[in-house]
Amino acid sequence: MKITQLEPFILHAPVTRRQIADSTHQLTHWGAPGVIIRTDAGVSGYGYTGTHAYLPGDRLITDCIAHAYGPLLIDQNPLEIQHLWRRLYHYPPLQWIGRGGVTQLALSAIDVALWDIKAKVAGLPLWQLLGGSAAKTIEGYNTDGGWLNWSLDQLVDDCRALVETHGYRGVKIKVGSPDPYDDLQRIEAVRQAIGPRIKLMIDANGRWDLTTALTIGRRFADYDIRWFEEPIWYDDLDGHAALAQKLATPLALGEQLYSLDDFRNFIRAGAVHYVQPDAVRLAGITEWWQVADLALAHRLPVVSHIGDMVQVHLHLAIAHPACHMLEYIPWLNACFEEPATVIDGDFIPPQNPGAGTTLTEAALEAYDVLRRSG
Repeated sequence: MKITQLEPFILHAPVTRRQIADSTHQLTHWGAPGVIIRTDAGVSGYGYTGTHAYLPGDRLITDCIAHAYGPLLIDQNPLEIQHLWRRLYHYPPLQWIGRGGVTQLALSAIDVALWDIKAKVAGLPLWQLLGGSAAKTIEGYNTDGGWLNWSLDQLVDDCRALVETHGYRGVKIKVGSPDPYDDLQRIEAVRQAIGPRIKLMIDANGRWDLTTALTIGRRFADYDIRWFEEPIWYDDLDGHAALAQKLATPLALGEQLYSLDDFRNFIRAGAVHYVQPDAVRLAGITEWWQVADLALAHRLPVVSHIGDMVQVHLHLAIAHPACHMLEYIPWLNACFEEPATVIDGDFIPPQNPGAGTTLTEAALEAYDVLRRSG
């Protein structure tokens, strides 16, 4: 079996609301630059990463896939994933300019596509290929009702509906307002609306400085916050370690950590309690699994960030013993042959062979900006 062709794509799909915002970003579309890897056996793998739908940046990723990594993959056996991952990850000219950013995101898309092929060849959903069981329950928590640009009334109504109408047992809301005491008001209002038994998580997206995070974070214990996500600048190892020592609320982070070594450093420093690796920000499923094993060795729970909008990470959560809960954001749901599904607060195990990343032709026609631009 050999790889015969790489077909890049760039999806720009609208978010479920007209516009959403956290403390740092505003979005109307989610980007999914990626690749379809074709083989001489007629099996194709789909892989992609997640971006803020910035076309110049997305084109850098797909150019890297096609022109930098592509020649290294043609005529190779797609089932030899570990070998190909090491070849691409350590390829000297790309290692010199990469080990993060564009080259990393490009490699993540390729790695996901290769695992998709491997599972399809085996005739199994990826979670089963990796040794998981459909008997395992993965609880979903919802982030799509907690955006910072919602009014207080809309925030409360959305979170209440997620719990009372849709059955979620956990919600996450964004913080990082210009006045952090406004955030405390929003947290208190949501806690009152959803009741004491529902998990409530908060996410500052790296907005606050250490002093603000310490001052405001000490109040979170009053509202039984499950975790405080990305409280300060993502790379501030010492700051996160200080917060972890001084706050009663556990810390969660990982979506902005791009390597196994980054996670090792934060875990060693005691700077994280909930580990949030993202397979499409790391170097794919291959490196995600390494990080999840590292977290398991330190008895830390893994709750992945979902730059892929759930598809790959649901398979990984079912398969890996460190995972029992997963974020849900539905922005790309309409793009897949088998979209991730939550019923009564729990994910349904996918049944189709593959990694869950196979795109519909309708999605490519509607959202692939590469195709539309010719």
